[in-house]
Amino acid sequence: MSLKAQLTDDMKTAMKSGEKNRLGVIRLMLAGIKQKEVDERIEMTDPLVLAVLEKMVKQRKDSITQFEAAAREDLAIIERYELGVIGTYLPEKMDEAAILAAIDTAMAQTGAAGAADIGKLMGVLKPALAGQADMGLVSKLVKQKLAG
Repeated sequence: MSLKAQLTDDMKTAMKSGEKNRLGVIRLMLAGIKQKEVDERIEMTDPLVLAVLEKMVKQRKDSITQFEAAAREDLAIIERYELGVIGTYLPEKMDEAAILAAIDTAMAQTGAAGAADIGKLMGVLKPALAGQADMGLVSKLVKQKLAG
């Protein structure tokens, strides 16, 4: 079952069981997916759906930081709940050792050796690790690897 179909099924389940908060978050996810489909005139595949969900996670994390800085814990709680619901649809994140192994493999494939090859290396890693790893962490580790 595709991720989009699973979201639709879970929306129906949330409607039937009366989980209003969860239903609202699922509808937000489906709306984001539908918006991307309409804007780009494409059919969403699982990797594209994951990209939309990753973007939503990043937005929620940024919002939580902003709300906490403004002492709006009530709004931060709502964002944390939404983050939790969205997180249930994302695959498990890779640990640092697995990311380093992927970087080593990509370095062997591309022949990357110095800081000038960061773009080439990230070009290989980004599609391979999409949805599985935090790309900020991957970028940091790539820079460390190529620098030293």
